[in-house]
Amino acid sequence: MTLDNTTSQESSWWSSVVRVLRQDFLPLVTDLRLAIVLLLLIALFSISGTVIEQGQSLNFYQANYPEHPALFGFLSWKVILILGLNDVYRTWWFLALLIFFGTSLTACTFTRQLPALKAARRWKFYDQPRQFAKLALSAEFDLGKDNTASLENLTQILSDRRYQIFQEQPGVLYARKGIIGRIGPIVVHIGIVLILLGGIWGAMTGFVAQEMVPSGDTFQVKNIINAGPLAAKPSSQDWSVRVNRFWIDYTPSGGIDQFYSDMSVLNSQGDEVDHKKIFVNQPLRYRGVTFYQTDWGIAAVKVKINNSPIFQLPMAQLDTKGQGRLWGTWIPTKPDLSAGVSVIAKDLQGTVLIYDPQGKLVNTLRAGMSTQVNGVTLKLLEVVGSTGLQIKSDPSIPIVYAGFAILMAGVVSSYFSHSQIWALQKDGRLYVGGKTNRAQITFEREILGILDTLSLQQPAS
Repeated sequence: MTLDNTTSQESSWWSSVVRVLRQDFLPLVTDLRLAIVLLLLIALFSISGTVIEQGQSLNFYQANYPEHPALFGFLSWKVILILGLNDVYRTWWFLALLIFFGTSLTACTFTRQLPALKAARRWKFYDQPRQFAKLALSAEFDLGKDNTASLENLTQILSDRRYQIFQEQPGVLYARKGIIGRIGPIVVHIGIVLILLGGIWGAMTGFVAQEMVPSGDTFQVKNIINAGPLAAKPSSQDWSVRVNRFWIDYTPSGGIDQFYSDMSVLNSQGDEVDHKKIFVNQPLRYRGVTFYQTDWGIAAVKVKINNSPIFQLPMAQLDTKGQGRLWGTWIPTKPDLSAGVSVIAKDLQGTVLIYDPQGKLVNTLRAGMSTQVNGVTLKLLEVVGSTGLQIKSDPSIPIVYAGFAILMAGVVSSYFSHSQIWALQKDGRLYVGGKTNRAQITFEREILGILDTLSLQQPAS
């Protein structure tokens, strides 16, 4: 008895849950107004993710979004960090919006679009003349001896116009075309849901990294600046990348025309498995990881002092207060480091400036040239450039591309009109009528053409 009561209570509880879902939750989720609001919110926060720099340091936001005065009176670095606007696409509330919007589209598809398609596929015959009076487009023919109108002729006309014809009994006809137009909205929903799923998957599994690599160096992806919780750790990869050479092409006026990186992918044994010269908008892709050429710098300078071995001294970017880009280093000219000179470079054209400790310009050198300074011969061999790479991994790209392809196919198919025509031959009269869900004027012209052809066509033999 107790078991029966427990089972009855569980059944009653489950019935209550189902009733609440059907009567309260489902109408709310499938409400068009809610879907529009969700779509606008997603668009708004996506725009904010484009305008507000993503994944930057705390100092960056404090410098660019101060509290006094706050941008627009409210947007400060504290607001950005609290709301997660510095990493919009991975915040829980943005992912919740995507999930809720996808749920709304899915529910709408099953509760509205699929039943509408099912109803459209179900043909219905009109077997009473009064039914044609309800149609906006209808006509009536008197089947006298001199009248060429007949159901047989109408069948042939509709067939020539690529209508699908259904007849279950003599004297009654139903024809339709453009059923794909009813499928279009469902395909659109599938495409959008697939894009949303791709966005969620990309936020959970993708990562972004940045590397500044000197020409000739080999590296693995380690400087991750943004990554999803399920992202594969690139530090465990069994391959590496070598920057064979980095160089810049300059215009005749001295401006930068384009910068390039010749790169090789190496396996764990050091053998080359892929190779490409990359530049802006021409990245290297390997195993789902994409290497973009985004920046450049000066990594080091190679020099000789008298007959010494070649020294490669690192160069650091100097703070110029926004007045251009300069790199500098200090070269000792005595073994005890008690004297030396400063070297300044601004590009990779091979020219450097030599300054003494008092800040006086001593000489200007190009690669391969020498100068006498502090009693030694300083020879400049090479200015070593470094390539700035942005590295991305987004496993969702095929999903998103497939979603967009399906979405476009659905949009195109939605433009097809679903046209329906009924005919009834009864008591010496022929009744013809039709309706469509779009392109009403075009359908009216088609109906008039069918009726004109029907009245002029010779009787079927």
